Amino acid sequence: MVGCSVRNQEASRQANVQDLLASMTLEEKIGQMTQIDFSVIAGQGDKLIDQAKLLDAILTHHVGSILNTPNNKAQSVEDWRKIIHTINTVSEKSRLKIPVLYGIDAIHGASYTKNATLFPQAINMAATFNPELSVKEGEITAQEIRVSGLQWNFSPVMDIGRQPLWPRLWETYGEDVHLASVLGSAYIKGYQGDDISAPNKGLTCLKHYVGYSVPNNGKDRTPAWISERMLREYFLPSFEAGIKAGSPTVMVNSGEVDGIPGHANYHYLTTILRGELGFKGFAVSDWEDIKRLYVRDKLASSPKEAVKIAVMAGVDMSMVPFDYSFYDLLIELVKKGEVPMARIDEAVSRILTVKDQAGLFKASSLLLSAELSFATQESTDTNLQAARESIVLAKNDQHMLPLKKDAKVLVTGPTANLLSVLNGGWTLSWQGDNDSLQPKDKLTVYGALQKKSTSKVTYVGGTHFNDKIDIRKAVEAAKDQDVIVLCLGEKPYTETMGNIPSLNIDQSQVELANALFATGKPVVLVTLGGRPRIITEQADKASAVLLGFLPGMEGGVAIADIIYGDYNPNGKLPISYPRNTNDIVLYDHKPIENFDTNSYNPLYPFGHGLSYSQFETSGLKTDKQQYKMGEAINLSVKVANTGSIKGKETVLVYINDMAATVTRPNRQLKAFKKVELSPKQIENLSFTLVPDDLSFIGVDLERVVEPGDFKIMVGSETVQFTVTE
Repeated sequence: MVGCSVRNQEASRQANVQDLLASMTLEEKIGQMTQIDFSVIAGQGDKLIDQAKLLDAILTHHVGSILNTPNNKAQSVEDWRKIIHTINTVSEKSRLKIPVLYGIDAIHGASYTKNATLFPQAINMAATFNPELSVKEGEITAQEIRVSGLQWNFSPVMDIGRQPLWPRLWETYGEDVHLASVLGSAYIKGYQGDDISAPNKGLTCLKHYVGYSVPNNGKDRTPAWISERMLREYFLPSFEAGIKAGSPTVMVNSGEVDGIPGHANYHYLTTILRGELGFKGFAVSDWEDIKRLYVRDKLASSPKEAVKIAVMAGVDMSMVPFDYSFYDLLIELVKKGEVPMARIDEAVSRILTVKDQAGLFKASSLLLSAELSFATQESTDTNLQAARESIVLAKNDQHMLPLKKDAKVLVTGPTANLLSVLNGGWTLSWQGDNDSLQPKDKLTVYGALQKKSTSKVTYVGGTHFNDKIDIRKAVEAAKDQDVIVLCLGEKPYTETMGNIPSLNIDQSQVELANALFATGKPVVLVTLGGRPRIITEQADKASAVLLGFLPGMEGGVAIADIIYGDYNPNGKLPISYPRNTNDIVLYDHKPIENFDTNSYNPLYPFGHGLSYSQFETSGLKTDKQQYKMGEAINLSVKVANTGSIKGKETVLVYINDMAATVTRPNRQLKAFKKVELSPKQIENLSFTLVPDDLSFIGVDLERVVEPGDFKIMVGSETVQFTVTE
């Protein structure tokens, strides 16, 4: 009966959409395909919106969507409500009363709303290996942007991060296909729930379809070279998972793959996305990228041809974003017969369907209570737990950590006393580097250590990331300390502003580190930033290393909790942390990459992460030694806490196809579970691998499972089994 009800609801929705579509003029239809930046309707001075410009946008140009935040800064809940109410009021005056869909980059919480709960960035959420936390992040983020009247979130990034130079690595769930698929799907589940139109739910957007995350030279918006096999093996599965999880929109890759810009790629946007993956929602362009087919890529001979190419390739909505050029040019193309009306109707029906799914056509002005639903203590507690689980203890020689709270500590380094470096880009502003916008009640690493310590914590540093730290002063201060907490890393950034020529850390940080190591005092190295900067020399000399990445607004407290032992660390690396800037080998490397003089030799491997306790796995076994094609593989393993304190451990299940017609990776993650165990506690874990877990993209570019021998690896244990015809 439930299935029948859903089918009836969908049939009714489609009928309503088709009725609406039939009554629309060409201009109204193309307006729905047009998305403008808020600046197009912005007012002057204290006026948030220019009413005349808004009337022009909605009543004259019929725009279907608006995005971004006024003045590129976070707004209060009250101001957001005023903005959305004003826009909705004008939409109600339009002929067909079609609502505007407002889009926002709320990629780690409601990041453009003041005082919102700002979570660890995606790379950190991946380090938790905890899908339940990802679900909760989605739930809280949806609720907090809905409090403001917003709904459509340009998140999550489902392209996997396999190029550490890329300045958007931190927006991904790491380098592994399975991990990204699980964590991204969990976020979508939390954000959208079973009913996207519910007052505390909203729309997600899969980014950036597809292959954006592996530019060959590491710089944002530059070419990637991805074969069809690699595309299907590594980059499509996470998007397929997001589609299955119900995400109704995708944003298109801003770069190019194999010489074809994402916005011109019919094979990707239509043949694969629609025909193979079964995506039913709409595809939105990224920032100004249709224009760039002409001005940048030189693919189109004119702006008009750029519009034609993108629309015919499968782009449904254009993030123009500063004018109505897309609108004007597409009307002209349709009137001249260069773009068929059928393609316009297809795109608009997709957009209207998503708006209907989101409940935008419902006559309701009810908003969630800000007092009860925004930045609650429960949300803060969840955020702190996510931050704690996202911190990776990479080294702890001779049990240097945890520190005693009465230890005399020197805290220094460019990332020691700033909130911005905990959060990264898309935080209260586009680049996230304006510390004056950061809340005053949250704690930096230094602030959190100072609050927890029962002794004096000394700080030597600046008030901005680029402030030159007085090395002599730091060395002099170290003489009276028991330990140095040295905080290194990089300033916040996003997109092309984060392009760098090398993963090496800044020379000024190297000089500071060398001087402090020379004091002979033990050093706890803490790193913060969106990608793995090379710290090999510093990590070798440090007594302990904490990899913080971008742990969010509660990150300072989480780091202090771990340093002082109030929390037992359990984060695991979702990437391979390189030892050298040009030695980039991923964990799921091919046999040839670990043969002869080639090797997988990262500073810290994928899945690495220490605890203040110790864990052991044993008794790995499968329910059979031989399986027929198509059978599921059931396996079990014991995990024990052999240490003296309670802790959490993530058990990772890898598989290897021992011989195949296409070379197979050394190992591939196929399952994982995180468990909390008391001292001496043993737990039996069970996993089921489905036939698809044994598959790969074969010689004919089709997904296949070949009979033969396989290995399963968990911890230090290995078990083999055979698949027969």
